[in-house]
This record gives sequence, C-alpha cells and structure tokens, in this order.
Amino acid sequence: MYQNELNALQKSGRYRTRALYDETLLDFSSNDYLGFGHIRILFERAVTQLSMYASHAPKASLLVNGYHPIHEEFEGFLLRQNGFEAALVCGSGFLANFSLIEALPRKKDLLLLDEEYHASGMVAAKVVDAKVVVFRHNDANHLEELIKMHPHQRAIVAVEGIYSMSGDLLNRAIFDVADAHNALLIVDEAHSVGVVGDNLRGVFDLFGITPKENHIKMGTLGKALGSYGAYILCSEALSHFLLNRAKALIYTTAPSLFDIALGYQGFLYLLKHKEALKKGIKERQSIIESSLEQKVHGLIVSFKPHNTDVLAIRDALQSHGFLVGAIRPPTVKEPIIRIIPRLQHSVYALEALCLALQKEAL
Repeated sequence: MYQNELNALQKSGRYRTRALYDETLLDFSSNDYLGFGHIRILFERAVTQLSMYASHAPKASLLVNGYHPIHEEFEGFLLRQNGFEAALVCGSGFLANFSLIEALPRKKDLLLLDEEYHASGMVAAKVVDAKVVVFRHNDANHLEELIKMHPHQRAIVAVEGIYSMSGDLLNRAIFDVADAHNALLIVDEAHSVGVVGDNLRGVFDLFGITPKENHIKMGTLGKALGSYGAYILCSEALSHFLLNRAKALIYTTAPSLFDIALGYQGFLYLLKHKEALKKGIKERQSIIESSLEQKVHGLIVSFKPHNTDVLAIRDALQSHGFLVGAIRPPTVKEPIIRIIPRLQHSVYALEALCLALQKEAL
C-alpha cells in the first residue's frame, strides 16, 4: 500500500531498517554515555528495590492507580538534587517533551523552538493553538527579536542542554532572554544530565543557575543513566497544570517501576563516582579534540566527512570492529558520522577509532 513511498525513500538514500549488531563490536554509537547499561550491580540493586513491593508493574495511569512509592521516592530525590518545587515521572523523553509542548501553549500564547529542537517537540508543536515560530539555532538575539515581534499573552521557549545531533552546548544567554521577558523556558536535558556540570546534573549545574518559577527541566533515564523513562522538574503550579492538561501524562500507563528504580540507582552511582566519571569524560574530550580537531562539550561527536556516503563509512568502521552512527537527512541537514565516546571503552579504543575514521572518511 505504501510501496511507492518506500521506493522513494530507498532511491533518496533515506530508507531505514533495524539491525541486531554483533556484541563484540566496540559500541561508540549508543547514548549510554557512562557505560551504566553494563554495570551489573545497578541492575541487581534495582531488582532488590523493586522486590520490596507486592507488585512489580504500575498497572494503570498516574492519575488512576499507577502512581507508586518508587515513583514518589525518585521524584523526592530529584527535587533534593535539582532545587525545583515539583517533579513528575514520565514514560519516556518523547512523552515528556510531548506533554510539555502540547499542554503549555494556549490560545494567544507564543511558542518559540530552537530550529534543532528534538522531533518530539516539533511534532507536538503541530497540534497547539498558540502561534509557533522557530528561531535560529542557539541564537539568543534572534530569539529576543521574535519575542518582541509577535504579540502574545505568554511566551514559551524550548531548547536543549546539549543538542542530540550536533552536540552543541546551549547558549547561556538564552536563559537571560527568557528571564528578561518572563518566558517559560523548557530545557531538554536528555543529553546533558550525567555529562556536564560540577555534579554532572546538566546545564543548570554547569551554568550555576538556581531554578526559577519560569524554568522547566526535562531529563531522561535512557541516556547517561542506563535505563528508560524520563522526568519533568518545574514549579508546583505548573506540575498541577500538567497533571490536568498533558494528554501524554494523563492517558498513558505510569512509568515502569523497574526502569525508574534502575535510573534511581544510576543517579546514586553517579553521585558517588562523579569525580572518576568527570575525569573519564575529560580524557575522551581531549582525545577527540587532538585527534579530530573538534571541541566537544559533552559526549556527542558530530563528524562531517568529505565522503558523504556515511553508510559506507559506518560499514567500513564496523569491519574494523567499531560501531558508530550514520545519521542522514531529514534528521540532519547534511550526513554525519555520530560518535559517542562512551566511558565503557578505553581511551586506546577511542584513539584507534579516530585513526580508522580519518582513514575511511577521506
């Protein structure tokens, strides 16, 4: 029924498939930045935590009977660590973003999204009643121009702490613009929590920002924390509004109890070992800078090869024993090799990958 569309995707080089990869490959493609997905003790601790309760499944939505003590305990931990008034657990980062973007903008409001904002927010923006505009990537001046240009009741700005494809760090000045105009500022910290900041808590931590009433932070458990799920941190008033208006919170089963417990254990491990983790992150950033002449703010390397056949480069690197990402339009404007210098693998393995990439990307 959709064969013509599939044929067009294949012809344009945009056809995608799933694959099971050889586990002996050195994985430099996944978002498990810190290697927590391979630390067995975290799995065992989560099992122990979950075993304390009669049920191991949420069984219902958060607002029916799915809200569980594991959810509540984790939310309390997040508040103590981040300084926000309220926390809400979510099933995934996609659901968390969709909840925020779909629910917060109302009629007469202005929604402003960075042009590289995650697809979950871009999709949600298509169903809102508010005026939606996109500002140039990381451009605080353009953001302010648009806020002043468009009449609005409320302004809502959506950005990322570290952008998932480019690896760019959020422009600190965007906080200042949002605060100056009393705009709600949604910061998607999916790729910055666990990677930047004195305590590895993300860009709020990195920039030394104390959360304000107009600040909203979204974080995931499925990246650096080695689990699955997400959370929203915000003011008390906004949390009540989201629980009453956000369809992706109201009409979906509550987050997996095991995944929340596993993410919780990952956070505790991160706090205990943060100095060693920070050292490992800096070592890998230095290797990328010296080998590929590219400054890395987090643990995402967006490499633009001279040869734009990124699938061929990916396959060639795989033959050398390395697994990397080959990202193509429309996800990105130009094809890239996306490398995650994960802490699971040694610095020597990363150096070998960089050498192989330079050879294959010519």
